Amino acid sequence: MSITQLNDLTIQVRRDILRMVHKVNSGHPGGSLGCAEFLVALYSEIMNRKDGFDMNGHDEDLFFLSNGHISPVIYSVLARSGYFPVEELNTFRLLDSRLQGHPTTHEGLPGIRIASGSLGQGLSVAIGAAHAKKLNNDANLVYSLHGDGELQEGQNWEAIMYASAKNIDNIIATVDLNGKQIDGSTDDVLNMGSLKAKFEAFDWTVVEIKKGNDLEAILEGMAKAKSETGKGKPVCVLLETMMGNGVDFMMHTHAWHGKAPNDEQLASALEQNPETLGDY
Repeated sequence: MSITQLNDLTIQVRRDILRMVHKVNSGHPGGSLGCAEFLVALYSEIMNRKDGFDMNGHDEDLFFLSNGHISPVIYSVLARSGYFPVEELNTFRLLDSRLQGHPTTHEGLPGIRIASGSLGQGLSVAIGAAHAKKLNNDANLVYSLHGDGELQEGQNWEAIMYASAKNIDNIIATVDLNGKQIDGSTDDVLNMGSLKAKFEAFDWTVVEIKKGNDLEAILEGMAKAKSETGKGKPVCVLLETMMGNGVDFMMHTHAWHGKAPNDEQLASALEQNPETLGDY
């Protein structure tokens, strides 16, 4: 896909996110909007994907979403990538829907490999999957996405230590470095210092993407990250994003971490993101 096509898809994903959380007056638009470009690029250009979906994931790249509260963006990207009908986005957070507020596996939604939203667990699962691929002589990669505030959970650091100790060099773990979490800035809630220095101290290779809402920067940075795999070290990508990106009144604040727009706010947000590929 061209950059123009990727941008059009990103805009439509933003519209999906906004309409989904507005319809049920519930959900997490801020982080979802901030990761739209990354996930569009990942599923459209970066990952090696097979047709169809199976939980084994042999002979293809895998993705694990750890910060499961940004389910609106992964649901939209999966639907727009052909995993299930786009019209199913209408069922977001409804009773008996496959599209719950945090992704689940019991209903067999294509594209969802783990139930997530209990923060701090996704990296352990992703590293396990990457280890399994190495044992099975599967040369494909495992990708994962994590919130920066999520790294305040201690289990992450046990997993980070394990991955380097066991030379799990077929994983690319991306941290959404937006500096915001539900209660405020990450620096105010629990300052973690330099994540780059921490990952490097745990013997990971670190790639920084300073413009994490720029599609070209994402493609370039992820290509660099991929080139670092297979060298004996796990790879971390620090993706600097803007929470609420693409909607002026949702940016530069943590207030939209888990808050739905009202009718007037939705209209303003959609006006800033004109329809490109057709609403569901």
